[in-house]
Amino acid sequence: VVTYKLAAHAADLAKGHPAAQMRDNALSKARFEFRWRDQFNLSLDPDTAEEYHDQTLPAEGAKTAHFCSMCGPKFCSMQISQEVRAFASKQNQGVEGFLATGPTGAETAAASKAAALKGMEEMSKVFRETGSELYMGAGGREHD
Repeated sequence: VVTYKLAAHAADLAKGHPAAQMRDNALSKARFEFRWRDQFNLSLDPDTAEEYHDQTLPAEGAKTAHFCSMCGPKFCSMQISQEVRAFASKQNQGVEGFLATGPTGAETAAASKAAALKGMEEMSKVFRETGSELYMGAGGREHD
């Protein structure tokens, strides 16, 4: 039954059915805001969704937690995103204020290329000084 519901929902999305997209958007928003009950109810199979959740986080308090069992509370990407947004809003400036103001991409690319060329020249010099042998053993031996 779940496979049928999933296929039907995918077809509705492919056809551009607005209600299908609204449901997906509501589920994504509930997931981002850690509204577990809404996530269960918006899923295609609410009972199974809650059963799977309860296998890893069975306590009732886990249904109000702001993390899941995948990453835990310290590494939750959703929570980190919320914290970054909150921090940015407190700074009273847009995202542009947090962007790097250093050299542009072209400038750093040119510097990186120059550093790479310098490194290759240095290694070429070492290669020539050690006899231009591709395969050298450890400690100067000819082969290991």
